[in-house]
Amino acid sequence: MAEVLALDCIVVGGGVVGLAIARELAISGREVVLLEAGDVIGGVTSSRNSEVIHAGLYYATGSLKARLCVDGNRKLYAYCRDRHIPHRNCGKLVVASDASELVYLDHLLQQAKANAVHDCRLIDRDELARLEPKIQGVAALVSPSTGIIDSHRLMEAFHADIEAHGGTVVLNAPVLAGQLVDDEVHLSIGGRDPVEVVANLVVNAAGLEAWTVSQAIDGLDAATIPERHYARGCYFSLSAPAPATRLIYPVPEKGGLGVHLTLDLGGQARFGPDVEWIDEIGYDVDPARADRFYAAIRKYWPQLPDRALQPAYAGIRPKVVGLAAGGGGDFVIQGPATTGHPGYVALYGIESPGLTASMAIGEWVAQLTREAAREAEPQSGIKLDKGSSCNCMKAEAPMFEP
Repeated sequence: MAEVLALDCIVVGGGVVGLAIARELAISGREVVLLEAGDVIGGVTSSRNSEVIHAGLYYATGSLKARLCVDGNRKLYAYCRDRHIPHRNCGKLVVASDASELVYLDHLLQQAKANAVHDCRLIDRDELARLEPKIQGVAALVSPSTGIIDSHRLMEAFHADIEAHGGTVVLNAPVLAGQLVDDEVHLSIGGRDPVEVVANLVVNAAGLEAWTVSQAIDGLDAATIPERHYARGCYFSLSAPAPATRLIYPVPEKGGLGVHLTLDLGGQARFGPDVEWIDEIGYDVDPARADRFYAAIRKYWPQLPDRALQPAYAGIRPKVVGLAAGGGGDFVIQGPATTGHPGYVALYGIESPGLTASMAIGEWVAQLTREAAREAEPQSGIKLDKGSSCNCMKAEAPMFEP
């Protein structure tokens, strides 16, 4: 018979959000064990994205995406400075390629202000040409607080903080099954050393597999589990010098922000992601998809050379709203009031801007657990509405599809 361990707090999922949650819980005094099914931390969604620090422009005011992105942006920059994590506050331009897109830029500026992002401004064609001579458009919105980050170094720092506050990160530890029993959560953990555990608190932050984990737990009301959708995005790298010093974004498309230009910390340019709705997880990048990229990129960089794009990688967004319903949707963060159990918290649809929002999400979840334990509400940069279950499936859809 497998050994049974009694634990205080388990976080399932070793991506950037799971690590941030475990870090916050450990700092607050909980005895935390983080379980990661893979053999490295952050090996799935957290290592397959644009590594952008978002400002919080696009999301419906009051939504979790808006609130946690804006708060997370400030927290993340401060943490990077304090911990010497490689990052660059390079800024971003959202470019209108023709006059028909000018209304969008004006609405986006108003949305940014409503979300407490007050440093954005509109520029005309001449100023765009001065800032980025190779980028073409009739106008652009400047977002100074957008940046880029080394996500792997960030996750390493979160990991170090967890261990510094007495927590443990366990790799190759998939959750196979579970049961809600009275005030406890029982889990069966697989891997090389299978074990049965009993915990006071389990936080499901398993990303793409968050639905699978919840479905494996007996006693959890299936009605609390939202729809599951996957949107894959492919990235292509540029074999020529980068055409801009800032990130360049077009007007968004459904399910994503359009094929945009991002930079890594070495100055190398890459483009993506596009959006492909899929039923099964897979990361192959079809070189033929580059044909669509050339057309999209040349709307704002007409001089893109032929054959300059090379397949790079693909990432998958876990989403709670599918293409038929618009492809948007908010974060879903369910505390005990929604899951129906005092020891179970579940997160679904933590896609972009999850990296930016990670520290704010960690703080949010810690507040939820404290509220469930009837402890005093903490002081923080974001305030949890009294009595809120944070089941944000019911939140207003983003004004602009993220």
